[in-house]
Amino acid sequence: MNNIFNLHNGEEDKQKVLTTVKNNISFSGPNLWILACAIMVASVGLNVNSTAVVIGAMLISPLMGPIVGAGFALGMFDFHLLRKSLKNLLLSTIVGLAVSFLYFFLSPYKEAHSEIIMRTSPNIYDVLIAFFGGLVGVIAVTRVEKGNPIPGVAIATALMPPLCTAGFGLATGNFAYFGGALFLYTINCVFICIATYIIVKFLKYPAVEFVDKKKSDRIRLWISVIIALMIIPSVFFAYRFITQQNYEQKVNHFIAGEFEDKGNTIVYKKTTYSTNPKKIELAFLTRKFSAAQIKEVNSKLKDYNISNTQVIIRQDSAFLAQAKTSNLETNEITDQNTAAIQELQNLLKKYTFGQQNLYPEAKAILPDLKSISVAKQEVYPQTDSSKIIPVAFYEADRRLTAPQITTLRNWLKIKLKADTLEIYKR
Repeated sequence: MNNIFNLHNGEEDKQKVLTTVKNNISFSGPNLWILACAIMVASVGLNVNSTAVVIGAMLISPLMGPIVGAGFALGMFDFHLLRKSLKNLLLSTIVGLAVSFLYFFLSPYKEAHSEIIMRTSPNIYDVLIAFFGGLVGVIAVTRVEKGNPIPGVAIATALMPPLCTAGFGLATGNFAYFGGALFLYTINCVFICIATYIIVKFLKYPAVEFVDKKKSDRIRLWISVIIALMIIPSVFFAYRFITQQNYEQKVNHFIAGEFEDKGNTIVYKKTTYSTNPKKIELAFLTRKFSAAQIKEVNSKLKDYNISNTQVIIRQDSAFLAQAKTSNLETNEITDQNTAAIQELQNLLKKYTFGQQNLYPEAKAILPDLKSISVAKQEVYPQTDSSKIIPVAFYEADRRLTAPQITTLRNWLKIKLKADTLEIYKR
């Protein structure tokens, strides 16, 4: 059993591992060009919201080198290697920010898609991904057979996208995006480094410099402080993320229970979580609300355990037209709702003849008529399929004679462009 969990099984010669690690630290010549190209690829991927392109950039990125080097340096008390690693990490970070900033500054498309937004609010889950991804990465580096984990680690730890997102924030003047993305990038760097430090200590790589207990304790203290500085904000962001997700679920349940399940078609939905009170903005395809009805809708929020929230019903056509054409950041009219509107329009065409007032002409032909209505009726005979039959209903003091019905039918068939028509007295 001990052999199963023994990390020394299949371990590469320590000197060979160190040589590989040191060779991957430097950012000059080819490595710098590869980094710049990878940054450009990632920036394009983020700009066009292409997950596949972003993943490709992660795979060709050489950013892991100096981070792993710093972890080895800390574990072996090799302060020369540590300085070299941090210097190259700083250089690669500056190059990454500069290239991504330049791209987004020159790009005509500056919209923040989901691939960008998702990298601006790091939380504790990102810490866990970076730490365990770093563990896998350094374990793979210390093996004789490197295996398949390295590409997976490059994708999971995702160093490149947050760095490019920070460049996007700088280029667009969105410093909230810049700060959030740079914090995520820092989390990834720190916890990959910490994971490397732990494995280096566990595998007992020899110390390069003699370090007394006092200096060793000071290094561990600084590592603990850095970990705390990364984890505490991440826990807060995770708590806020979970709270917001729970709130969104309640809002969706409220909207479904009060509107969608009752046959109302919603064409615009926007939830604003950051305001006080929070806001739920809705617009409907056909339904109109009075002030009393809107007040009643707001009163029902407590039934869904939703507090400190205001429901706003958007009913003006000008707003809906703007919602279709403007570039709202979140919750604009969705493709799904657009499809629902189109489906309703198709149903109207299927069962009606459009908006036309037939009564004046019909009254001129048959003065006894008091009203007339037409529709398309779906009939289900004793077969597997149905058929649509045009039907007219008239209202008169007495039933029309056969010649009068023939006259009315022939006129309606021409008017409605129908091959057949059934006529009934209402």
